[in-house]
Amino acid sequence: MNLMDLKALPKRFKVTTDSKHNEAISPNSQNLQFDVVSPN
Repeated sequence: MNLMDLKALPKRFKVTTDSKHNEAISPNSQNLQFDVVSPN
């Protein structure tokens, strides 16, 4: 690889979430309530 001047490039991660949007957040329409007996 040195002879051909090749370099390994690190993999970039794909951004899947846009947390800086101006859209409204959906309400909790299912109203799920969880009772925790003990921690994991």
